[in-house]
Amino acid sequence: MRHGLLLKHRLGQNFLVNDAIIEKILALAALAPGEQVFEVGPGIGTLTTALLGAGACVTAVEADRTLEPVLAETCDSPRFTLVLGDALKAVPAGLPAGFEPTAFVSNLPYQIAATIIMQAFEQLPSLNRAIVMVQAEVADRIAAAPGSKAYGAYTAKLALHARVTGRFEVAPGNFMPPPHVDSAVVRIERAPLVDAATAARVAPVIDAAFAQRRKTIRNSMSASGFDKGALDAAFAACGIAPTARAETLAPERFVELAAALG
Repeated sequence: MRHGLLLKHRLGQNFLVNDAIIEKILALAALAPGEQVFEVGPGIGTLTTALLGAGACVTAVEADRTLEPVLAETCDSPRFTLVLGDALKAVPAGLPAGFEPTAFVSNLPYQIAATIIMQAFEQLPSLNRAIVMVQAEVADRIAAAPGSKAYGAYTAKLALHARVTGRFEVAPGNFMPPPHVDSAVVRIERAPLVDAATAARVAPVIDAAFAQRRKTIRNSMSASGFDKGALDAAFAACGIAPTARAETLAPERFVELAAALG
C-alpha cells in the first residue's frame, strides 16, 4: 500500500473501497452544509473525504497512529480534526472542547461497534442520528423485535435512546481486504423513550432480566440480586408474568418494571 501501511487485523481494519457504497451512506446521512459530524475509525480517509466533500465539519477518532500522515494528506481541510487514540476512551472526554456533533457517520471497527454506538447516544446529547457500518449480525441485534432470536439486552437498552429508520446490506467485496462477515449500514435516529436519568436506572433492570436468558425473568433477576418479594410486587403491578422470559418484553415494559421496582 502507499505510505508503506500494513493492515492491522487487531484494529479491525477493513477499508471501504467502493464509491457507490459511500454515496449510499451519504444519501442516508442527509448532511447539511457545515454540520458537525463525528467519525470513528477513518482509516485512510475514504469516507471522511466524502463527508468533507458534502460540506460537513468532521472530527474523527483513529486508534492507528501510523495513519496520521495519510489522513493529513487525504483529509487536508480546515473542517477536519483528527483525534488519535481509543474511541471508547475519547467519548466524550477526549473530544475537542465545544464539539457538539449532530451526526455520527462511520465505517466502524467491528470489535467496538456495538459499544461505541451505545456510548455515543448516551454521552453525546447533541447527537440526533447515527449512520454506521457494522457487522450484519450487529445490525440485526440493533433492529431486533421482542420475541426474536436477535433481541437481547443491548437491543432493549439502545431502544431507550433511539430507533432504526434505515438499512442496506454491504457485501465483503466492497472492502480491502474483504472481511469474513457480511456488513450492513444502519441509520439510527434519536427517539428517547425516557430521559437520560431514567434510562440509566432502567439499564441495570434490563441487564438483570437478560443475565440468564434461559431462565424466567423472576429467576434471572433474583439471581442478579433483586429481592424476590419486591420482584413479585413489581410484576403484579405491571401485569408481567413472573414466568415470562426477558426476550418477550418490549423496551417499554422494562421502563414500567424499573418504575415499579422504585
